[in-house]
Amino acid sequence: MIIAQAAALGIGFLLDMIFGDPNFFLHPVRLIGGLVSITEKALRRIFPKNKTGETVGGALMVIIVTAVSGAVPFVILFLLYRRNIIAGAAAESVICYFMIAARALGREGNKIYYSLLRRDIDKAREQVSMIVGRDTDSLDDVGITKAAVETIAENICDGIVAPLIYMALGGAVLGCMYKAVNTMDSMVGYKNERYLYFGKAAAKLDDIANYIPSRIAARVMIFASRLLGFDAGNASYIHRRDSRKHASPNSAQTESVMAGALRIRLAGDAYYFGELYKKPFIGDSIKDVKYDNIKQASRIMYLTSVICAAVLVAAKIAVGCVI
Repeated sequence: MIIAQAAALGIGFLLDMIFGDPNFFLHPVRLIGGLVSITEKALRRIFPKNKTGETVGGALMVIIVTAVSGAVPFVILFLLYRRNIIAGAAAESVICYFMIAARALGREGNKIYYSLLRRDIDKAREQVSMIVGRDTDSLDDVGITKAAVETIAENICDGIVAPLIYMALGGAVLGCMYKAVNTMDSMVGYKNERYLYFGKAAAKLDDIANYIPSRIAARVMIFASRLLGFDAGNASYIHRRDSRKHASPNSAQTESVMAGALRIRLAGDAYYFGELYKKPFIGDSIKDVKYDNIKQASRIMYLTSVICAAVLVAAKIAVGCVI
């Protein structure tokens, strides 16, 4: 069973690297997003619209969505594995494939990069708005480039390393539960009037779930930077200095490594929903921000992904052989 899960993890990763994240209506993450929306609407009708009511309602949503997101793949895989281990492993491979987004992240970065090369700033703004939470209407080409690099850096953890770690630990079921937590945070984990209390539990659980994976991702990124010829020494230095310069305890982990490796300055003030948020800078302006930084960030992302996948699959196979 453990060997089958290891094979599923490896196959799922290879499928993502070859084909990228498929975009269709039955994608598990899309279904999780639909469940979040339905559950939020139902709970908001049940609980009073005050601090206590919204806090409790948001916590209950986290429990429901996480439980359902784990129960559905558990039942499917349990039945398939009981019938035939090959069928179970095949289904688990497909689910693992859906949980990883390395190729999709690289593709989105490429779209922005080539729009910037064509000087199509409006198109680049539109494309970057699809992968970031900040307002993008007023971003210039440098702001667009920084936003793309920051998103690639942050999603090395959320979209790749963390899912790989959780699937290595608990198969596709735990991977789906992690994705549920991450999806809830991306949908309701905002500190605005609507979600300040309702999204509190989702945001806190996402911080907990990503605490260790983000730090593992940062250290693997430093190693990948060295292999690719980037400034790994500066990446390590900026990581030590700036890895806590973010409201989230995790986001600056990978952003600081990326800024250090590329010798650029990231982060700083940004607008969200029309409101300016004061944020510290991450990294030093040793070099000017250039469009090529998007390509460089993708290279670090891809090698980090391959290293993590290879190590985790090998570790799981080793555990399976010992047990």
